[in-house]
Amino acid sequence: MLDIEMVKQFYAAYSSKISTVRGTLKRPLTYAEKILFTHLYDEASLKPLKRGVDYADFRPNRVAMQDATAQMALLQFMNAGREHVAVPASVHCDHLIRADEGAKDDLGVACKENKEVYDFLRSASNKYGIGFWGPGAGIIHQVVLENYAFPGGMMIGTDSHTPNAGGLGMAAIGVGGADAVDVLTGQPWELRMPRIIGVHLHGELQGWAAPKDVILTILGLLTTKGGTNAIMEYFGEGTKSLSTTGKATICNMGAELGATCSLFPYDDNADEYLCQTGREQVATMARQHAVDLRADADVEFHPEMYYDQVIDLDLSKIEPHLNGPFTPDAATPISQMREKGPANGYPMNVEVALIGSCTNSSYQDLSRAASVARQALALHLKVKAQLIVCPGSEQIRCTAERDGILDDFRAIGAVVMANACGPCIGQWKRHTDDNTRKNAIVTSFNRNFRRRADGNPNTYAFIGSPEMTVALALAGKLDFNPATDCLVNEEGKEVMLKEPQGFVFPPQGFTCGNKGDAISTLEQEGLFVPPTEQHTDMNVVISPDSQRLQRLEPFAAWDGNDLQDMPLLIKVKGKCTTDHISMAGPWLRFRGHLQNISDNLLMGAVNAFNGESNKVKDQIDGQYKAVSAAAKDYKAHNMGSIIVAEDNYGEGSSREHAAMEPRFLNVKVVLAKSFARIHETNLKKQGMLALTFANKDDYDKVQEDDRISVAGLKAFAPGKPLTVTLTHKDGTSDSFEALHTYNQIQIEWFKAGSALNNLLRS
Repeated sequence: MLDIEMVKQFYAAYSSKISTVRGTLKRPLTYAEKILFTHLYDEASLKPLKRGVDYADFRPNRVAMQDATAQMALLQFMNAGREHVAVPASVHCDHLIRADEGAKDDLGVACKENKEVYDFLRSASNKYGIGFWGPGAGIIHQVVLENYAFPGGMMIGTDSHTPNAGGLGMAAIGVGGADAVDVLTGQPWELRMPRIIGVHLHGELQGWAAPKDVILTILGLLTTKGGTNAIMEYFGEGTKSLSTTGKATICNMGAELGATCSLFPYDDNADEYLCQTGREQVATMARQHAVDLRADADVEFHPEMYYDQVIDLDLSKIEPHLNGPFTPDAATPISQMREKGPANGYPMNVEVALIGSCTNSSYQDLSRAASVARQALALHLKVKAQLIVCPGSEQIRCTAERDGILDDFRAIGAVVMANACGPCIGQWKRHTDDNTRKNAIVTSFNRNFRRRADGNPNTYAFIGSPEMTVALALAGKLDFNPATDCLVNEEGKEVMLKEPQGFVFPPQGFTCGNKGDAISTLEQEGLFVPPTEQHTDMNVVISPDSQRLQRLEPFAAWDGNDLQDMPLLIKVKGKCTTDHISMAGPWLRFRGHLQNISDNLLMGAVNAFNGESNKVKDQIDGQYKAVSAAAKDYKAHNMGSIIVAEDNYGEGSSREHAAMEPRFLNVKVVLAKSFARIHETNLKKQGMLALTFANKDDYDKVQEDDRISVAGLKAFAPGKPLTVTLTHKDGTSDSFEALHTYNQIQIEWFKAGSALNNLLRS
């Protein structure tokens, strides 16, 4: 069992720590509070902390990194001067594999195209004592759930869907690479004490409703901003009716709420999952602490007294949803799509249906979806949309292959892709006849931002459960409701699909082949390289001519002056996610090369002055050009610049490239109506100013040719506003207050030029 000594040490101290916390706070505890307070970096600092206000330093148990973000995280770690990571850590190669022809061919292409990056990640992992999961081993969050997650623990991961592990009762939080470096070097990891939203579940899901529909429903209630700086803590009898992987699906998409993480209590389902995945020893230890791996009884009896907000959900009343297009909180019960679709101009024909991603690629997911495929074959139904399946891990793939599940999909024409993120992260070589035609796809993924899956702005992506995705592939229509509607088969007969059925666990147990346990088999096949302390003297080679990898140079420290007369780089209109700021897809190949990837800066953002993307006015020559080109021109003239944006700027992925790129191109400030949590932290870590309008209407005062100044930096202090002055082209000006959330340590990051600079000089 991986990390077993660390897990033993954790549980050996857990009960006594809980007693200390309870004695200090003198009140019942939520489950989230138990995990947070038992992971304080300095136990002597234990005291009541005000949620949403106070910052605290934490000591997570481990770090997980996926290949696209691990590159920048490890490049920063290499500059930190450590010989070995301070906590257990793992790297997972799942993002760089493009979905095209099928698993075997695509994996071969990926290993060839990405050899330089994979070699770098493998050698850096070996040198610094990090577990390495090679291409084909599986998607980071499924692999973590199967091998590393444990109830009561705390993990950070360089991917926004790290909260997936909350399905097994772990506080798993998505962060940028600089945060990971803090933990990997043994430094305190800082987080503002989150609010806690209690979600009371009762009843059981019925019919076609799946765990995915729980979180799709909540997204419709709270929106993509509703969970910002909050932990979603689920409780109540209804939690016991959900499998661990079903709970992981719900926690995974808590990231779409902006939530810090999501948590389910430890129960018999979690116990069985640990045992089924070969971790009986962890299950035994967790069982001994079961009473403290959930909220205290008084919290569940009187939730309104202990949670900042309480949401009550009757699982029996939840119906299947399709969320979208373009945002995961556009929630539509399938029964309403027939009316809503045409009214909103949605293309109603489903062209592609995709199953998989870190959100829905477990054995239970594939099993239930395959039951729909088996029905289709028996009822003589043909799929009317292309069907693509991506298993979550090699263990899931191998088990599903043995049990005939993948053949069930193939029998109705599905293509099985590699155990990787693929289309979910934009790594999809879609074959289509016309990119200009409005078209609809349905996925079991977690995000559906415009252009995300296939790069096509005319693709309307909708999110549903895996079983609903198969049903809509058979119908070829967005408005098909399998609970009430018939389909016409090849013989012209009307037939109906029955409710999906599936196994939570494989009846014959999980397998990775016939070479022993899963870990040993993966080792033998070269898909897993365990951590070691024997290779600290090896070199991590990066070619100076590489176009994929580039050693990092420290950013310049603050010069001690206010920021004067900066040109406006772009005033962003509407939603601006990290996909808009730093696109994925083909740009993933440059995730280890800051200079090259900076060419995609804000290319998806909409310019408020012309309604176009990647076309802004360069104030030096008056020409309209790409955002990165204008930023480069300002940088060449030794000028800083500023980005102005609307609400929830930086929603989406944890990719810190969205902060490092503007920093590299000499952008000094992002001034927004509000920020997504991870992105705001990433900006702070890289030494940038993340400011918000005190009055959101001041956004409207910003003009295209403005020169913008920020004053008050010499007295920069927590809670003290700064002053922004807009000097307009006609000589007039506007001044207003800008707020910030910097504490004293974060101000030191700004002054040093970055958090890493501050660490190195301390």
